[in-house]
Amino acid sequence: MKTLASILAVCASVLLTVPLSAAAADKATCEKSADDKKLAGAARNSHVKKCMGDGGGSAACEAKALSKDGKPLAGAAKASFMKKCEAEAKK
Repeated sequence: MKTLASILAVCASVLLTVPLSAAAADKATCEKSADDKKLAGAARNSHVKKCMGDGGGSAACEAKALSKDGKPLAGAAKASFMKKCEAEAKK
């Protein structure tokens, strides 16, 4: 009986740490994205918070927001692309 309890305790601890390490990886990804954009202060904190809330989906969409020429999208084209990409990411 003690063996079963020990096994369950180990499994529970492993299951609890996996989501935490995944969240840490997402935060690192969001912070890297903020560094790439050279954000600082409140803008950086806002970006990281928004990125974490999206599950990183926004950062992935940002990376894909390119025109056929490979140039970054801007203005209405970017807004439209981001809205569509983020909606698909939530599905």
